[in-house]
Amino acid sequence: MRWDRLFDDLEAQLVLDEVRELESEVADRTRRERALLDVHTRLLANVDSSQVALRLPGRVVSGRLVDVGPDWALVEPAPERPVLVALPAVRSVSGLGPGARTPSVVAKRFGLGAALRAVSRDRAVVELVDVDGHAATGTIDLVGADHLELAEHASDESRRTANVTGRLLVPFWSLGSVRRLQG
Repeated sequence: MRWDRLFDDLEAQLVLDEVRELESEVADRTRRERALLDVHTRLLANVDSSQVALRLPGRVVSGRLVDVGPDWALVEPAPERPVLVALPAVRSVSGLGPGARTPSVVAKRFGLGAALRAVSRDRAVVELVDVDGHAATGTIDLVGADHLELAEHASDESRRTANVTGRLLVPFWSLGSVRRLQG
């Protein structure tokens, strides 16, 4: 009878050791997987599932995270008024779901330049805000490899030569966000 208890005790210790080893391995793998996550993946995992707040220098863009590309995020503060945010301008993000989840959507492969070219093609009147908080309104006339050119005019006017008050060249690295005002 003493042998039975001794063997039962040894068996229980082995099972407990195996459970601890498995828990340790799972924790280790989880830490390794989380170490491989980047901001883009974390944002992508929260598309259409959260209200987020992206803090840029001097301001915050809040709303539903609609889409994410390699260097941009599209946030919808109000229906039909999305804001294109340049990810390099983002200083922090709040409102993401807890932990690391596998994205349920596929990232758009086109970069900020392609997204801005689509806005330019539509000839939409936009509000452009740089990383210092300087805002300008107008129409994007040209999108280059690393910059855009904005024909500045009042938000309630169309882009006509007589309405253009200036031209503004904005390098992508200083772009904060672009919001369509009309068009």
